[in-house]
Amino acid sequence: MDHRSLLLLGLLMSDSQHGYQIHDFIEKNLTFISNMKKATAYSLLDKLSKEGFIDVSVEFDGNRPPRKVYSINEYGRRQFYLLLVKNLSDAESVFYEGDIGFMFLDHLPLEEAIESMQRKQEMLTEKYNAIRELPIHECSSGVTIAMNHKKRMLEADLSFITETIQQLLKHPIQQETE
Repeated sequence: MDHRSLLLLGLLMSDSQHGYQIHDFIEKNLTFISNMKKATAYSLLDKLSKEGFIDVSVEFDGNRPPRKVYSINEYGRRQFYLLLVKNLSDAESVFYEGDIGFMFLDHLPLEEAIESMQRKQEMLTEKYNAIRELPIHECSSGVTIAMNHKKRMLEADLSFITETIQQLLKHPIQQETE
């Protein structure tokens, strides 16, 4: 079980939902928190069902095709609480793929290294501005806390990139010679 299972079980804690509702909510509201794809969500829902954490029923609505409706059961609620406590208490290690590129900056001409980092800075700024424009979720302080965390992480990234660009402009890195 991982953070994705926690997310799906958590979304089912308040109400039974069909898969499209779950994925639609993630896609529209949690793009800065999760990058779960639709196929992954459905696969995990099936796995959670097979493991006995959620119940599945079929809903018929007029001429529409039948839809699976997912509901968390008591066993799933216990599992949700265990996952939640574990998730909140873990001090996870975060690995940024971009850090690998920083290790090898000296293999690029200085101008190209700075231009690349400026593009990164622009992309981070766009993400930061997008998250700042999201509505505050008055009904869930937990969602607000998660979004504030993401916002702070973007602020730290932006600050780091800005400082690094300024540092490179003042004190260029030693270039590798071929």
